[in-house]
Amino acid sequence: MTPSFKAVADSALLVNFADEISDTAHESVLALDAALAQDIPEGALEVVPALVNLMVIFDPVVTNHVAVEVAVKTLLAGLKPQPSSGVLRHVQVCYDGPHGRDLEAVAKQTGLSTDAVIAAHLAGDYKVLMYGFTPGCAYLSGIPEAARIPRKPAAVRDIPAGSVIIAGQQCIVTTLTMPTGWSIIGRSPTPILTGDDARPFLFDVGDTVAFERIDLAAYEVAARKVGHV
Repeated sequence: MTPSFKAVADSALLVNFADEISDTAHESVLALDAALAQDIPEGALEVVPALVNLMVIFDPVVTNHVAVEVAVKTLLAGLKPQPSSGVLRHVQVCYDGPHGRDLEAVAKQTGLSTDAVIAAHLAGDYKVLMYGFTPGCAYLSGIPEAARIPRKPAAVRDIPAGSVIIAGQQCIVTTLTMPTGWSIIGRSPTPILTGDDARPFLFDVGDTVAFERIDLAAYEVAARKVGHV
């Protein structure tokens, strides 16, 4: 996959592999990220991978956009993207009662029943693509096409930690009380923030995720242990 390059301000270069999310584009991002970790261009300060692109931040006193682009192209010439070999992570989710506050709206918008929306969500093939927005906020791809809906026209405030939210083909388990324009279909008691400085988040980019349904009673027992009350 041949990327495009874009200068960002005077100290960063954006390497873009695609305009839409795809496994191929993301595998290219991860492969380039790994290659840069082994052979960082002179003057580069940080590499930030995202869904379909990667940004190289550099010191403009030491180097420039052209030099960084040449270095990246040299790495790309020998790059062979491979499917991710991440770990499978299990995440519990309760869709019942107040936790599935947008389930009926999602069902109406997609033409599915609420049970079918839940079944589709559980059947998704989820991969951890990136972190962003808030600490531990992992963007997962994999919502089945039948259950995909766009963002809401306006965000809703004070959505609690552990909310399972969807938009387009993506899913997030929130880690903090936050606003969101995504649809809230459930809530999880599974801790995403580990409290371990060496490994602060449950997921690594490249991991896969399997959601497991629990009922309201099981959620309440598990939620008390992690403070989601």
